Amino acid sequence: MGSNSNNNTTLQDLATLAGVSVSTVSRALNDHPLISTRTKQRVWALARDHDYPFKPTMPSGPIGAVGSIAIVTPVMRGRPLPLSHPFFLELLANIGEAARERDCDFTVSHTAPTSFDDLVANTTTSRADGVIFLGQSMLHEEFNRLADTNARFVVWGAQLPGQRYCSIGSDNLLGGGRATRHLARLGRRRILFLGGSDPEAMQRRRGYSEALADSGLEADPDLIVSVEFELESAYAAVSGLLRRGTAFDGIVAASDLIALGAIQALRRGGKSVPQDVSVVGYDDMLLSRLSTPTLSTVRQDTFAAGRLLVSRIMDKDDHQESKRLPTELIVRESCGG
Repeated sequence: MGSNSNNNTTLQDLATLAGVSVSTVSRALNDHPLISTRTKQRVWALARDHDYPFKPTMPSGPIGAVGSIAIVTPVMRGRPLPLSHPFFLELLANIGEAARERDCDFTVSHTAPTSFDDLVANTTTSRADGVIFLGQSMLHEEFNRLADTNARFVVWGAQLPGQRYCSIGSDNLLGGGRATRHLARLGRRRILFLGGSDPEAMQRRRGYSEALADSGLEADPDLIVSVEFELESAYAAVSGLLRRGTAFDGIVAASDLIALGAIQALRRGGKSVPQDVSVVGYDDMLLSRLSTPTLSTVRQDTFAAGRLLVSRIMDKDDHQESKRLPTELIVRESCGG
């Protein structure tokens, strides 16, 4: 706690303490380019020590940043998306690199919105230039309403019918189809789909279903299994299928983490990958290249995604169009060819 805990410190008080004018203090606190870094550091230190009531417009991060971005993860299945999720860590790293290249600060918010009011709060009570939402969850209509306000935001996620807000994401339909067609070409006839009910997984599932039809394969409802974006959920689902004797010789997973959980269950259930079951994931996380066997997967370009997400916030004249990034099938050991 500083020497003045009543938040009564004024600009004049800081000016007297720093030996500069009130206007210099005001400019220093607002990171004005005409004020030297040394003066800014001295004024900010005094302001912190004396509990000066900072204004919302004053920079929240280190002085000298061109701008700032807040990153928010909506609730999925009733709980916030874990920040430790490997794919989102890689996406977050690429957002951070893109922000750093532009001398921009970014913060990861502790909030996890579940309603329109939460989205409004995320975009109006922050000092950031704008907000990147990592996923839509079930808030598509709420994001559409938010687009009718002056909020500056962009969503990493699927493009959905009637969408009025800007989103950056992969071509999920094409990605899901590519993985399925590849397994069909390898001679797999009972292909399992593992994925959740979020918009991106549903689009990958649709690509799977269309590819089955194109390949002349019958769609079996028992081979579409709902799992969460986590290893444990996939492991439990595949273990259950094996216990019930459900026959399948291929798996298309809506994420690499799901695919890795499935492989673990297959191996513990006495199945060989890829001899008995071919597996393809989705994301191309670092883990997919280090697993045993190495994981065939659909690559999402998180490098390009990070730059597009940051540019949609920082380029004030940006036309804010959504963009679908191309996907690429990466064939490794887990599918056998």
